[in-house]
Amino acid sequence: MKHLAGNMLSRWTDFLTADGEKECRDRDSEFIDDFDSRAEILQRWEEGWACLFNSLEWLSPSDLSSEVKIRGESLTIYDAVHRQLDHYGYHIGQVVMIARTRIGDGDWETLSIARGDSKRFNGTHWKE
Repeated sequence: MKHLAGNMLSRWTDFLTADGEKECRDRDSEFIDDFDSRAEILQRWEEGWACLFNSLEWLSPSDLSSEVKIRGESLTIYDAVHRQLDHYGYHIGQVVMIARTRIGDGDWETLSIARGDSKRFNGTHWKE
């Protein structure tokens, strides 16, 4: 979560005008858990997502073919957005798997359709 927040703040701050890898970012420290509380990590997590959504809010379809830089590499905004969302999905999957192993199957609430519940779900949501 710390790494994702740091990545989001670096990539999406001044997204259109500055390289997405900010000089002030200390990426290696993002993998060290030095938060004092759950509230502190959640605050950083929310800051990262807010930065992302604020930047996306200002984009228009005509912006998508414009270019931005990430670590000196030129990417269209379309490609940069997809690259970042793929990266976030990868790490969020890791967070979910770690949480699931720590919580255990007995107390785990699935994030989607529960195993064995697909037919019931489809029957109630795909009525013709």
